[in-house]
Amino acid sequence: MESIIRGSLAKSITYNEYRNTIDALLKEGKSTGNEQSEALTHYSELNVTRMNRLDKTIKITPEFTQQLQQCQNNYIWLVISEGWCGDAAQLVPVFHKMAELSPRIDLKIALRDDNDDLMQRFLTNGSRSIPKLIIIDKNTLEVLGDFGPRPEGAKQLILDYKAEHGVVDETAKTNLQLWYLHDKGLSTQQEVMEVMRAAELKHNVV
Repeated sequence: MESIIRGSLAKSITYNEYRNTIDALLKEGKSTGNEQSEALTHYSELNVTRMNRLDKTIKITPEFTQQLQQCQNNYIWLVISEGWCGDAAQLVPVFHKMAELSPRIDLKIALRDDNDDLMQRFLTNGSRSIPKLIIIDKNTLEVLGDFGPRPEGAKQLILDYKAEHGVVDETAKTNLQLWYLHDKGLSTQQEVMEVMRAAELKHNVV
């Protein structure tokens, strides 16, 4: 695992580089990833608008701000993502805002299709679902926990819809985006901090 992590980190990019990569590809009519289609390009364009909004509006709660600022150990938050992913557009800006609050957290983004070995280690029910946030000890590269591809509330919404309708269609995707809009990133913050608290405890830090 350490060699896979090390290899993915070598290819990883910052949040700003991620945003710039998406923008540059869109100017060429392309999206990130191996597959190219008008639909994926369209989703990428929508996601740029979402991320622009979230960069301006996401607020990290005072409680979680304090906890992040009091981290006792050094971490890498390695995020597996792609620009066309609707969930990633809602979550990666939250990860970025949280990581900015702590000098002990270094946020890096690994594009899924460029890091299949890494993705294969963090499948969700056998699928290559993204985004995935992998919390890593910066000194040892030990994986201390992970989060994703959705907060529990969003996950349940899709499960319930699929149980009722048998498919995840455009209506389901719209409902999901509305859920994220109303949640304002709070569920993501809470669930990521649960993983972080567990990571800190592994270092015997209360």
